[in-house]
Amino acid sequence: LIIVLLMGFASGLPFLLTAATLSAWLSQAGVTKTLIGFMSWASSVYALKFLWSPIIDKVRLPGAAHLFGKRRAWMLAAQLLCMVAMIGLGSSDPTSNLTMTIIWTVLLAISSATQDIVVDAYRIEILEEPQFGAGAAMTTFGYRIAVIASGGGALLLADSFGWLFSYTTMAVLMLVG
Repeated sequence: LIIVLLMGFASGLPFLLTAATLSAWLSQAGVTKTLIGFMSWASSVYALKFLWSPIIDKVRLPGAAHLFGKRRAWMLAAQLLCMVAMIGLGSSDPTSNLTMTIIWTVLLAISSATQDIVVDAYRIEILEEPQFGAGAAMTTFGYRIAVIASGGGALLLADSFGWLFSYTTMAVLMLVG
């Protein structure tokens, strides 16, 4: 159950970095409300993850699946991609190159949604049926802690040290997963 809690944390961390935290940054950078609203569409990826979940379920990542197993290989790939996207997003400058900010945001949302798919499947595989309820609760608890970290925590870090430091710190926190 502790593993499930940590995976829930890793699943929740990227969410606000593509939503409210990003909106605050874009607002601070002087991006128009219209464009900020447009950027919120990146979060729609989470609602569409059912479209590629069957692929994730069937495809084994070459090499990594042999070393880690199918689910853990996908989790590792998704988490590494999340980390890269977080650092890329943090290093982007929405005032001079909004296109790169958008690309990193979409990449983070897709890799995060992919991670959610795999974490849910892995949780079901590793827990016994009587543990399903506790597992769902632990996932949600980890997710909620991560939302606080990537919301208020990221904003506090950005205020003191800048957006790159904030997003890089969130990327380092992904190592929990």
